[in-house]
Amino acid sequence: MDDIDAWVWWLIAAVGLGIPLVVTAMPEFGMLAVGAVAGAVTAGLGGGVVLQVVVFAAVSVALIAVVRPVAARHRSQRPQLATGIDALKGKQAVVLERVDGSGGRIKLAGEVWSARALDSGRAYEVGQEVDVVEIEGATAIVM
Repeated sequence: MDDIDAWVWWLIAAVGLGIPLVVTAMPEFGMLAVGAVAGAVTAGLGGGVVLQVVVFAAVSVALIAVVRPVAARHRSQRPQLATGIDALKGKQAVVLERVDGSGGRIKLAGEVWSARALDSGRAYEVGQEVDVVEIEGATAIVM
């Protein structure tokens, strides 16, 4: 197998590793495919078979060792921008109708919401500001 054949085989291997990447969405296959491309470059530059395999292994292992922890860290982080119900937690609202453990109404983010006091023994009067602790369905839990 001469040099030109070697780099072609490495590119075929890269494509072969790219197919399961697309089918399974496992990024490790992509990192192995990049390693195969590095092996093809090594073969194209005239490196021997042993050097090609070493470059393939080194690039693949380096990518897996560096990229996987970074990806896992990003995957485990919560989004920086809260949206929907999560964006309303911690906001202040104004009581429109007396709010106690059984219910009431508040104005939250420009909209009228049904509300219930977190502490069922506590009541909030009209005009008082309250903090939204949780959203349960269409009811804001306030304190």
